[in-house]
Amino acid sequence: MSAVAERAENPLVEGLERLPVHPTTLVIFGATGDLAKRKLLPALYNLAHEGALPERFNLVGVSRSDHAHEEFRTMAQDAIKEFSRREPDAAVLDKLLDEVRYVPGTFDDSSIYDTLGTTLDEFDNAAGVRMNRCFYLSTAPMFFPVIVGQLGEHNLCRHEGADVRVVIEKPFGTTLAEAEALNREVLSVLDEHQVFRIDHYLGKETVQNILAFRFANGLFEPVWNRNYIDQIQITAAEDIGIGSRAGYYDSAGALRDLIQNHMLQLLCHVAMEPPVNFTADEVRNEKVKVLQAIHAPTEEQIDDIAVRAQYAEGESGGEHVGGYLQEPDVPSDSNTETYAGLRLEVDNWRWAGVPFYLRTGKRLARKVTEVAVTLKPVPHLAFKQEGSLGVRPNQLILTMQPNEGVSLSLGAKIPGTRMRIRPVYMEFLYGTSFLSQSPEAYERLIMDAMRGDATLFTRNDEVEAQWRICDPIVQKWEKTPGPLPQYPSGSQGPAEAQKLMLPGQEWRTI
Repeated sequence: MSAVAERAENPLVEGLERLPVHPTTLVIFGATGDLAKRKLLPALYNLAHEGALPERFNLVGVSRSDHAHEEFRTMAQDAIKEFSRREPDAAVLDKLLDEVRYVPGTFDDSSIYDTLGTTLDEFDNAAGVRMNRCFYLSTAPMFFPVIVGQLGEHNLCRHEGADVRVVIEKPFGTTLAEAEALNREVLSVLDEHQVFRIDHYLGKETVQNILAFRFANGLFEPVWNRNYIDQIQITAAEDIGIGSRAGYYDSAGALRDLIQNHMLQLLCHVAMEPPVNFTADEVRNEKVKVLQAIHAPTEEQIDDIAVRAQYAEGESGGEHVGGYLQEPDVPSDSNTETYAGLRLEVDNWRWAGVPFYLRTGKRLARKVTEVAVTLKPVPHLAFKQEGSLGVRPNQLILTMQPNEGVSLSLGAKIPGTRMRIRPVYMEFLYGTSFLSQSPEAYERLIMDAMRGDATLFTRNDEVEAQWRICDPIVQKWEKTPGPLPQYPSGSQGPAEAQKLMLPGQEWRTI
């Protein structure tokens, strides 16, 4: 059965929704860059393999490197063969890249947009239909306003009889002022419904499953509030260092790199109210309400609710590794944090008084991304027999990586003649429950952008609300001289992080 026939007969193929997608031309700016090679091109191949791409689909690469169409086609084939999650099928690969085009030039060069416009028109004429146009900005952030401005000047931001959409990668600004300025520039050319600000975490199946667990199961809603929940910890830990990313990372740091975007999005998924329906605006309205309920910290509060540190030398992965300041191209006096921790409060009726702890760091004990929801302990501890591990608060652990799944801790009796209690776990794992590989985040997000579904993308007011929370901390840290606290590589993080915890609470072991 052909991919098209399979799509017609089966509305769900490997978990990706199959709604009709208008014929589309996808233009990737920065098509020879690392993101395109590792994520975007393999994602397009996997969508093609599953029959998810529109029947009429064209790909155009734009980048500064000077290549012919055939050279770019070979480069794309090599990237897909190396990074695709499945072994490429030659027939599918050839069909995907058969009509690929490449436009070389710098992004501020007006002539490349003339060439691009001619190429897009040729595709329309060959198809006999006005095709949707999707521009993916996989470039350095400094080029976002440049490219959008050029699209506007060359009338490529509108296409009569079809839709034009622009996907913008992160980071969307490095401060609140930058984010607001970028929003103004982008929205002076495009309408908000044309703009898809991507956060690849939102494309992960496990992140979307937070909403499924919350709103598809009556079990959790009665206790999902300040009366029953004691604390929530959101962790994004990595066991590796910065590698060759010093140029980017030393100007960003852990707060900008993960907390301002990915981790605040996880917080929103955990804390949001049920939307009226799962349309883009309704879901994003509820997330913005959560962000608005988090008060931006004053300069006096920051030392109490935020901690930063750098990894020092230590043992990681069974070998001795150097510290951040010894990494290639990192200044010896750098004050960039490789660990950031925050304590936030969502000041609304549901969550008032419940601390939300966020932490992320490099060179920690292991790689894990999880949300841990800890319920309040039972009011009377009657089980105190010798040998008992004790009654511990129930915890719901939602793990995004590496072992995707959900676990719930319960107190249970140890077999024997005495009443001894220890925690046991009820677990759901994606791999064993569905016996299939989850699609990559970029597969879902590229498909949604072509479809025009912005549910998993960030709206302009959402971006600014995220920066409003983090910007005071960024500004305070940039004005505060170092050196920063150190933590050994391979450890749980800095000892200073414990000061964020309220009395009686501790960080979960990574």
